[in-house]
Amino acid sequence: MKKLILQMQMSVDGFVGSDEDRRWQLWEWGDDSDWDEQLKQDFNAVFTTVDTILLSRKMAEQGYLAHWGNAAKKYPKDRFYAFAQRIIEAEKVVASDRLEASRWERTRVVSGDLPPEIDALKRGEGGDIAVFGGAGFASALIAAGLVDEFQLFINPAVLGSGRRIFDIGGFSRLMLLGSRPYACGMVVSRYAPGQ
Repeated sequence: MKKLILQMQMSVDGFVGSDEDRRWQLWEWGDDSDWDEQLKQDFNAVFTTVDTILLSRKMAEQGYLAHWGNAAKKYPKDRFYAFAQRIIEAEKVVASDRLEASRWERTRVVSGDLPPEIDALKRGEGGDIAVFGGAGFASALIAAGLVDEFQLFINPAVLGSGRRIFDIGGFSRLMLLGSRPYACGMVVSRYAPGQ
């Protein structure tokens, strides 16, 4: 069965978004990245196991697919951007009750009723499912118990306030799968839901 892997950038104090407009992530998805080479390599390795990308409607409409499609064209020989080519090649699924049809290539829209839709995706053939979305979408997946693996990219920043993803799910224990520090200051911690 496929795993649903939630990747989120996060501050040391557990926020995934800042209340104030400030640069706190080592890489904010533009051309300027402070990630070190090992982190870039490990990030790309995740995409070799993924064949489906799950997105929120907002993420899709805000240009996620166009952005990474353009990056793949702009940096076709840059090994760091190999993941962008994988995003283009992967099946994309947008969960929404507002969209009737997809406007994006290799993308389909499923209902916003997350438990049965995610269950159907997990029962499919092939690689794992990577999920990218805002705090609200991630929170809904967590609260419904649909995430099989959390990949938390902890940036060396303290925000003090902002958006969180674990607020609505209530108490739960997580099982550490691994944690790795990087020279750039990032720590990537991987967790599975606890038993």
